Amino acid sequence: VSRPEPRLATRAKLSNPLSGEALDTGLVIWFPGPASFTGEDVIEISCHGGEAVKKSIVNAALDSGVRLAEPGEFSRRAFLNGKMDLTEAEGLADLVASETEAQRKQALRQLKGESGRVYEDWRRRVLRCLAHVEAELDFVDEDLPPGLRAGVANDVTGLAREIEVHLDDQRQGERIRDGASVVIVGAPNVGKSSLLNRLVRRDVAIVHETAGTTRDLIEVRLDLSGYPLTVFDTAGLRDSVDEIENEGMRRARVAVGGADLVIGLWDASRFPHLDAYTLSLLGRGGLAVFNKTDLSTRQLPTTVGGCRAIMVSCKTGAGLDVLLEELRSRAEQMMAGSGSPTISRRRHRESLSACHKALTRFASAGEPELSAEELRYAVHALG
Repeated sequence: VSRPEPRLATRAKLSNPLSGEALDTGLVIWFPGPASFTGEDVIEISCHGGEAVKKSIVNAALDSGVRLAEPGEFSRRAFLNGKMDLTEAEGLADLVASETEAQRKQALRQLKGESGRVYEDWRRRVLRCLAHVEAELDFVDEDLPPGLRAGVANDVTGLAREIEVHLDDQRQGERIRDGASVVIVGAPNVGKSSLLNRLVRRDVAIVHETAGTTRDLIEVRLDLSGYPLTVFDTAGLRDSVDEIENEGMRRARVAVGGADLVIGLWDASRFPHLDAYTLSLLGRGGLAVFNKTDLSTRQLPTTVGGCRAIMVSCKTGAGLDVLLEELRSRAEQMMAGSGSPTISRRRHRESLSACHKALTRFASAGEPELSAEELRYAVHALG
């Protein structure tokens, strides 16, 4: 069998190399290394899509001594062979897992190397500063250019400031990757589960008039105009002797502590009574929602605890479009990028924080040996 031309789709008859049995007719493309995705010789086979056809080709390959790739193995080989850096490999993983338009765009930019180029530029600049400091150590008897140390100090200060600004992004990239968390809290029977079902347009939470029906966190992903949200329904907040219900309320309080947005929900038919516990969890920048407006004839407030109040009826659907638009606007504020690469993973943030701390310590290191060590640590963290 002749080898196909590199990077040229070739129509070929596919057969079992051991038995000679015909399997299919398809397209074969050969990518010789290092000009391939992994940097190694790669062959791609395009066959007809039937399960039996695909299974027969895979089984024939396995019988010939080929093994199945492990999850992520092609990306790992590409990384090890220098075809992409680690941020690009992570961007590829995020692109495969993306569910919303904002996630797709962020992952694609990272896959293209935008983040890696920023970090590599910082690393080169720190290395240059380190070289100047080490020159001061190695050539102590030489006449080095005047102001060398002062110039290094200015460069390090500027770098530290750039990284500080990059870190001060309100976790924008991580919110896009993981989804901003929205937690719905309120007393029993105010309609939290009904509101969740309305927001995601399907029945994901059990709705019943019995108080304490929801006893655990219910987590649902929501795509709002390309922005990912993770919405949590929580146990109703009240005094209870039920251990399971109390555990559900404890988890609700923990979820509120890590939430990007808290929705406090009240029963409009009971206004002016406002559950004080829910009000205490609303927090600054939260969102107050009055449900069951179809049962209320009272004038409801436009703000609660300094937060905007929205009137809805989960039964009739009234006001839900206003609530969804407010959530979309909040999501855009939390996740709309500035155009520059963002930090998408906790690992990136921790490494950049370690680098920033080392650069900050440089100013007070004193001796050139200690200054050089701080710069080495910064280079390592960026690497």
